[in-house]
Amino acid sequence: MRQLKFLAALFCAGALLSLPAAADEASVKKAVEDKINGKVQSVTKSGYLGLYEVFADGQVLYTDEKVSVLLIGTLVDGKTMQNVTAERLKKLTAVKFSELPLELAVKQVKGNGKRVLVTFEDPNCGYCKRLIKDLQKLDNITIYTFLYPILSADSLEKSKQVWCASDRAAAWSTMMTSAKPFTGRTDCDTSPVQKSFELGRRLNITGTPTLFFADGERIPGAVPLDVIEKKLNSLGH
Repeated sequence: MRQLKFLAALFCAGALLSLPAAADEASVKKAVEDKINGKVQSVTKSGYLGLYEVFADGQVLYTDEKVSVLLIGTLVDGKTMQNVTAERLKKLTAVKFSELPLELAVKQVKGNGKRVLVTFEDPNCGYCKRLIKDLQKLDNITIYTFLYPILSADSLEKSKQVWCASDRAAAWSTMMTSAKPFTGRTDCDTSPVQKSFELGRRLNITGTPTLFFADGERIPGAVPLDVIEKKLNSLGH
């Protein structure tokens, strides 16, 4: 948690942080890890001003070869005006969709089910409840929902109730859309809920909802339905 708080503080400040020395990618990686007291996933040359791109804790930051500064913020290409940081984050946070253990998710099929979407959601998440109402408007789609109880102990109990239901998709829909409290049994094998939680942690999912598309792209938050539809259509289904 210490490194999470450290990086969060830096990103909020949009900071330049002075630090002592390093040299190539490996030493840059070690020097940054020492400073943030956490794990750096990758270090690569950014192609801009001799800066190195550092990917850590789901975020991108930049530094020089001596790690004399850490630059927290958005890098924009002055010629194309492309948001380089955003494009890199899209690639760095993508997943190998075919490797997701979909058997751990609540599955809902609508129409021909050819379009595919994965979500990570918490049953107490207000944005997730808003998202499910939008997703109900989609057709010809298969939605895999990983139960990701990160908000409270109650979230875990509710997730277990959904998993133990005879019709998980219906139970999930009822829990997220009905004004009446949902109750159900929790005496089945609920280990898939724990496995989903561990998967989300490995994927560095820090908030719900988080969406994944068939090309591996990750989109955090309750994005508008038209954005979801546009992305699904761009994948050719």
